[in-house]
Amino acid sequence: MQYPLYVHRDGDTGFRGSFPGFPHAVAHGSSMDELKSDAPKVVELAYDGSEQLIPAPTCSTSELHALDMDDGVGIWMFVDINLVRVTSRAVAIQFSVLESLLQQVDLAASERHITRSAFLTLAVVHELASRYKGQSSSMPVSQRVFVDG
Repeated sequence: MQYPLYVHRDGDTGFRGSFPGFPHAVAHGSSMDELKSDAPKVVELAYDGSEQLIPAPTCSTSELHALDMDDGVGIWMFVDINLVRVTSRAVAIQFSVLESLLQQVDLAASERHITRSAFLTLAVVHELASRYKGQSSSMPVSQRVFVDG
């Protein structure tokens, strides 16, 4: 999957890249090619075997430019990330919301330095948390039993 990476100069001799969808992964390289090569490895190491929810990537340039991490100095590029070793899987969905609500979501996501998809994923997890009665919070989401109450 192609994930957006925001690239900055890192001192005089290198580059640093941050993923809005992978907040724990920061790539480095002495050249753009090295950075692009390092980026998938950094994500795989940070999320290998992880139960962290991973949002679907965004291709919306307006959403990316709205993020606080986009300071206008760096550039956006897309990097192919192989999520085979990542335990959780994201599924793309499409739904409609009021434009004013979407603007509030985008503002809140931007303030947290995450994508719209990441924000909505966290909101869903938060909303469903009370429905997992008596089950360990350390239990993987995929093994929890949904209790309708």
